[in-house]
Amino acid sequence: AAASQPDSLRQKQAAPSHYPSVNHSIFLPLRVYSAAESQDTVFADVAPLLTSLLDGYNVCIMAYGQTGSGKTYTMLGPQSEDDVTLSTEDEPELGIIPRATEEVFRLISEKPPGSHWIEVSVVEVYNNEIFDLLAKDSCGRVFGVKRDVVTTKEVHSTIKFLQLVDKGLQLRVQHPTLVHAHSSRSHLVVTLTITTKAVSADSFASSPAQFESTEKLKHIKTKLQLVDLAGSECVGMSGVTGVALRETSFINRSLSALSDVLGAIAEQRSHIPYRNSKLTHLLQDSIGGNAKLLVMLCISPCQKYLAESLQSLGFGTRARQVQRGQVKKRNLPVSSKSK
Repeated sequence: AAASQPDSLRQKQAAPSHYPSVNHSIFLPLRVYSAAESQDTVFADVAPLLTSLLDGYNVCIMAYGQTGSGKTYTMLGPQSEDDVTLSTEDEPELGIIPRATEEVFRLISEKPPGSHWIEVSVVEVYNNEIFDLLAKDSCGRVFGVKRDVVTTKEVHSTIKFLQLVDKGLQLRVQHPTLVHAHSSRSHLVVTLTITTKAVSADSFASSPAQFESTEKLKHIKTKLQLVDLAGSECVGMSGVTGVALRETSFINRSLSALSDVLGAIAEQRSHIPYRNSKLTHLLQDSIGGNAKLLVMLCISPCQKYLAESLQSLGFGTRARQVQRGQVKKRNLPVSSKSK
């Protein structure tokens, strides 16, 4: 859960000796959702953030929490054991990723035709390596390829977007653990790049995003990065060994690197360690600078996972401490006239 009325979430209870003490632990999420609240309710709080994309801001929405706490359900929606594809048929249960894409297309439909277009990429960060889930092999079949330069596909509808994401989900690495029978062993990052034609030198003059110029036309590109993080894990709880144990080590290290980056931003350090992890390097444009970040914390209600829940709440507290500086005005050069 992320976000709360009242303003603070206080945990104060007597804990058995084998559980960490939570006396006087106070957390300040923006909003708290109960298990009974719908995906519609959650997305209603997310949707306003998406308008920032057309104002020239990069946006990142990520789900963080321990294995099995509901991150993939929050970001994608329900998935059966035999089929990980997304479907619009079960619309009330759809997660943030398909809903956010549909909302972006709706926002663009209100703009002049041809003024915006969208490209999508789907990657997983597995064992600190980036795998392009839309790359094709020599036979033209979709095949996850390890590389830093990723494939982007232009899309014109939510349906086409869902088809591409489905292809990526088929390749995402999963292994069973004692905590979750279908545990995702990688971080899934879906990126929508929105390109906007700037019609004059005054357009997006105060935008923090990156400008690209051609001889006759100015473009501005913004990114929406939607992230289903792999779950943080306690090896003693998950019971992993061998390959899965190595995966757990990489997952926990990359999540620690993400926490370090947010801490460095919050403390306004001169150096932000984005390059300590492929995950943070990939997300740099959408969690640094003047980008807008929303973290959805997924918390297990089970007392035996109390330590992991406290760790997740601590991560959320660190994310909330990030303060953005005031946006600096950046002027577009005047477009050159055609001869």
